[in-house]
Amino acid sequence: MTGDTGSPLIVFADAAKSYGGIPALLPAAVSVQRGEFAAIIGTSGCGKTTFLKLCNGLILPDSGSVTVAGQDTKTANLIALRRSIGYVIQTTGLFPHMTVAQNIAYIPRLTQKLSRSAAAALTEELLHTVGLSADYAKRYPCELSGGQMQRVGIARALASRPRLLLMDEPFSAVDEITRRKLQQEIKRIWREWNLTILFVTHDIREALKLASRVLVMDKGAIVQDAPPEIIKTQPGTAFVRELISDLSLEL
Repeated sequence: MTGDTGSPLIVFADAAKSYGGIPALLPAAVSVQRGEFAAIIGTSGCGKTTFLKLCNGLILPDSGSVTVAGQDTKTANLIALRRSIGYVIQTTGLFPHMTVAQNIAYIPRLTQKLSRSAAAALTEELLHTVGLSADYAKRYPCELSGGQMQRVGIARALASRPRLLLMDEPFSAVDEITRRKLQQEIKRIWREWNLTILFVTHDIREALKLASRVLVMDKGAIVQDAPPEIIKTQPGTAFVRELISDLSLEL
């Protein structure tokens, strides 16, 4: 990603989005600094995924603007912008007819014309990064567990060396033990790669455990935006108080 390292990476300037006349995101004025791990938390239908999709131009705001690395998504080359952003979804989206190696190196080989040997080296490096051995390179998605597929999905998202990683409920479909391991891995990767991460979740414990900043959404609005400790100790609305009401503070 390009741009002044002292400026926010993402800026929402009164950005709003509706579907069929029904607001999904009310006018939002918020910015995300480089290096932040921001969790977006709320109930289903509150606007979390809409917020995320606005960040890479999968959808455009009806009013206001969204700027990413100095580029307004309404006027930016969205293909080039998306290639500079990693995107991880709940279902991984792996190509079933491709091996793990082919999945991971797909975009770099397409855009950077990597040689076969360079692609193999990249795949091995990224498998190591997400905690998998090089032996997985020749496997197909159907041969992997849910947790392994999510690791490969993260590796693929990192293959273009993004500075911004968008994650849409990436761990919600795996068992609790695997989920904890994946949480540890993504926090380690965030630190080691100096990434900016936007992480959508419906699990307040996950948000408070992982993020350096938590954006709580309710009915299309950001109702509190604060570090985890503030969310836990100074909930800003009745909705946030209810969200944390059954929490143990030892997260």
